[in-house]
Amino acid sequence: MAEEDTNVDREPVTRAAGTTVRVLIVDQDPLVRRVVRDALAGSGVSVVAEAADGQEAVLLASRHRPDVVLMDIVLPQFDGPTVIRRIVSATPLVRVVVFTGSKDAEAGITALKAGASGYVTKDVDLSTLPRIIGAVASGEAAVSRSFVSVLIDRLRVAPEGNLGLRPVRSPLTPREWEVLDLLSGGLTMDDVTDALVLSSETVRSHLQRAMRKLDVHSREAAVEAVRHLRGSAGAVGTNEAPWSALAA
Repeated sequence: MAEEDTNVDREPVTRAAGTTVRVLIVDQDPLVRRVVRDALAGSGVSVVAEAADGQEAVLLASRHRPDVVLMDIVLPQFDGPTVIRRIVSATPLVRVVVFTGSKDAEAGITALKAGASGYVTKDVDLSTLPRIIGAVASGEAAVSRSFVSVLIDRLRVAPEGNLGLRPVRSPLTPREWEVLDLLSGGLTMDDVTDALVLSSETVRSHLQRAMRKLDVHSREAAVEAVRHLRGSAGAVGTNEAPWSALAA
C-alpha cells in the first residue's frame, strides 16, 4: 500500500472526548486486515471484529453494531454492494467506508448508491485511516482525491431535478430510496413492484416506512420531500445528507 498526499489531519480521532470509535474490518486478505489493525492501534479506534467474506461481514455487523465498517468491495460470498445494502438496511446507524484497491469509478459510484459513506483506495497514507474513520463516524463522508473528480462529473450530468442522487445522511434505507426514486420518475406502484422484483406488499411497506420517517402522509408528499433532500447543499449520489469530502 503506497502513500499518497492527503489533506486529512494525522492526529488520532474519536467522535467525542473519551469516546472510542468501534470499527469492523472486512477484507479477504488476512495480511491487509493485519496491516489495517496495526495502522489503527493506539489511535482511539477500536477494532471489534474482522471478517473475510461478505456473509461474515453482514453477520458481524449485526452482532457487534460497530460505528464504522471498513470493507473491500471485492469479497467472496456476497458482492460488495450487496454487503453494503444489507448492513445499512439492518443497522442504519452503522456507516460503511469502502477501502479497496479497485480503481473502477463505476464501482465507487455503485458503492455510494448502495449506502457507503466513503470510498477510499488502498494507496492512501495509512496514517490517515484513524482520521478518516473518526470523521465518518461523526457524520462526514470520505473519498479519495482521485475519486472527487468522478463525483463532480457525475453531478454535472445528473438528470433534471437531481433524480437518482441521494444526500450523504438521511433517515431512509437504500431500498426506501429505490422505491421513492422510481416513484419520483413517474412510475406507478405496479411499475415499482415489477422493476424491483418485489411483492406489492413489500413495496407498500417500504413506502409507508419512508413516509413515517419523512413525516408525510401521502405518496406525493413523500416524493416532494425526497426532491427537497436531493436539493440539499452538497448532495451526492449516496444514501444519506450533505457531505464533506476528506479527499483522503
